[in-house]
Amino acid sequence: MPSVWPAAEIDTERGTMEFAGFWKRSFALLVDGLILAAGETLLSYDRGVSGLVGAVYFIAMEASPWQATLGKRLLGIRVTDMDGGRISGWRAAGRYFAKLISVFVLLIGFFMAAFTEKKQGLHDMIAGCLVVADSR
Repeated sequence: MPSVWPAAEIDTERGTMEFAGFWKRSFALLVDGLILAAGETLLSYDRGVSGLVGAVYFIAMEASPWQATLGKRLLGIRVTDMDGGRISGWRAAGRYFAKLISVFVLLIGFFMAAFTEKKQGLHDMIAGCLVVADSR
């Protein structure tokens, strides 16, 4: 029977990974939202392209060698595959667009990260990703 309290870390071939908790992930998302809003304001670009800019930002940053957006880097967390490796651009895109499902189910997909064993949101499960402490 699974434990009432979710596991905090997992051992993989790449070493032990500590999962990033709900609040750290939430604050990273808030920072990223502020960065995107500031960029939109400074550059005064059309709101019609803001969704595209956000998609490119999240996909490119999470598939980059950093494996993290600026908000995630600030909070010391990164996105990995299930073995702790870097995700591809396709997987990052899948994770980003799977967030729409997390939104459409009354944000429950995001709150799942507070209660699942590996601290995964619905979009992480769909894309086969983890969000972990950056111990590099």
